[in-house]
Amino acid sequence: MRICIISDLHANLEALSALPRDYDELWVLGDLVNYGPDPAETIDFVRSHASTVIRGNHDNAVGFGTNCGCSPRFRTMAEATRQYTTSVLSARDKQFLRELPTCACRQVDGRIFFLCHATPSDLLYEYRAPDSPLWAREEESSSGANVILAGHTHLPFARVFGERIVANPGSLGQSKAGDPRARYAVWQDDHIELKAYEYPVDKTVEKILALPLPEEVKHDLVCVLRTGTAP
Repeated sequence: MRICIISDLHANLEALSALPRDYDELWVLGDLVNYGPDPAETIDFVRSHASTVIRGNHDNAVGFGTNCGCSPRFRTMAEATRQYTTSVLSARDKQFLRELPTCACRQVDGRIFFLCHATPSDLLYEYRAPDSPLWAREEESSSGANVILAGHTHLPFARVFGERIVANPGSLGQSKAGDPRARYAVWQDDHIELKAYEYPVDKTVEKILALPLPEEVKHDLVCVLRTGTAP
């Protein structure tokens, strides 16, 4: 079984379309929408291709019309793009986001996987650094899992704690890993591998610049895409 794991797509259709298709299953760890220009098309892709999808904080914000709980530096970008995203999504798309579960468990080849967007103790909002010692503790919701998969921070990592693996694939649609490449992970043969690939960033940038958003918001969104760092 070859499983492709992606997270934080953020309506970046160019990055999503360039994702290698050499997988048996596609798992999505949330944040399909916001920040990017193609939320409806991204939802359509995920709805058609993914076997397991969970809700991220931006999906929750758009689906329910609530605050995204973003870090201060990204809050203005998030709120501006949420208004745009809400205006272009259909009622069916918003219902899809609302009905996504906030966590999931899968069992594959004798391994139990726990999937969440942020952390097992705070499924939508907690920002936990890759080197945080909290990843080593037992948390009730993920008890018994051999592999914990989380996104949210956009920072890829894979760590081993005894018999348990904790991994974040990074962000497919809005890298914060120091360069603009899309990030993802692959689970195969009882091993997880972090991967990255190039995609036509300029095309996504052109779409963002054409959106009905404040100029400073567009500038910051483009900066993140091009540099893979916070503006």
